Amino acid sequence: MVAGLVIATLPTRAQTPACPILSFTATTDNVAGAPDSIRIDLFRWSTGAERDQLVAAWSNPVAPSASGRGARGASARGAAGRGAASAPDPSAVGAEVAPPAPAAPVAIAGRATRAGRGAAAGAPEAPPTPEGSLAAALDRVPIVGHLWSSEVAGYSVRYAVKLAEPGGSERILLITDRRLGAFNDLWKPAEADAAINYEFSVIELRLNSKGEGEGKTSLTGKVAVDSTARVIALENYGALPVILKNVRPKS
Repeated sequence: MVAGLVIATLPTRAQTPACPILSFTATTDNVAGAPDSIRIDLFRWSTGAERDQLVAAWSNPVAPSASGRGARGASARGAAGRGAASAPDPSAVGAEVAPPAPAAPVAIAGRATRAGRGAAAGAPEAPPTPEGSLAAALDRVPIVGHLWSSEVAGYSVRYAVKLAEPGGSERILLITDRRLGAFNDLWKPAEADAAINYEFSVIELRLNSKGEGEGKTSLTGKVAVDSTARVIALENYGALPVILKNVRPKS
């Protein structure tokens, strides 16, 4: 039996990249847990098909299928370590231990989570929303990276896009399939009334030609499709508070 289990894991490990193609470090700002050290490891960029799939999910929302993942917390989906592209570094003690699931579905952004949608007997099915459709679509694309903080579990990155900007600068767009701070207050915005509770988190990094800069997130900003670049990004980036400062490449 043990031999069978070892053999069963070989295909997954064979597909695991040996090391990230790109890593960043940063420090949180304008959130309750600041300053906290952050590391982002990316193992590949999202393919064109994956990018289009998520943009379509937001632009043309569809309801999750009845046979979908159900309660996100029940399988601890999104905690880095399960299906991870790499193991955390030794300093991330217990990084593969996923946090406990909420005891009951929680209303998020004016709607029920996938776990609780339609649970009430006879309740009409809520119309699909862009954020609900995107949250479900994130289940269907591979993990392409991780975000690590002082939390026990990391965050799986399901979307990673790099866009060249004038002067050698870059925009890097990431989406985690679990909201930053979903199980604690470390990522609670300093201005509580500015909080936006999507089930996922969009992170937009703006970097100079040296790969240094800042990052903002959907914790305080609305998500939108950048129609020019055909990517999921943050709406009105310039007006949002900086959440990740001192972003720089990790050597």
